[in-house]
Amino acid sequence: MNEISRRDEVSLSGAALRGAPWKTAAISGGVAAAVTYGVGLLTGGAGLVWSLGFGISLFALVAAIGAVSKPHEGDRVTRQARLWSLRHPFKFALLPAGIVAALDYPVQLVLDGEGVFGSAVDALWHGALVYLIAGVVTLTMQGRARTAR
Repeated sequence: MNEISRRDEVSLSGAALRGAPWKTAAISGGVAAAVTYGVGLLTGGAGLVWSLGFGISLFALVAAIGAVSKPHEGDRVTRQARLWSLRHPFKFALLPAGIVAALDYPVQLVLDGEGVFGSAVDALWHGALVYLIAGVVTLTMQGRARTAR
């Protein structure tokens, strides 16, 4: 009976994210949103909604990858949660993806004007991309779990 519930998986993901570089993630997401919006203004390309979505996605990716990049740091619970995350990368990636979808949905709803369902679809797509990227990057970092023992 080594199976854990979905609730426990979310708790472990949250514990792993507890020591994430939040300040770095916020700065990188904000700078990315500002730069893409500025470039969009100059070139007539991407708009505010796309730039904010990109910034939110980068924020979650930097936090997720930064959280598992140093599994030997933090208190005992955080270290164990990070090791679990490195062993189960796609289960861990669900929480950052959910964070992106939850943060991106109001942006899409208020600024994009696509309606409730169109905004939900866009937010879920952004979450799905973050899920895939965070899962693959965490998968490539699994060697850190072996060296942290």
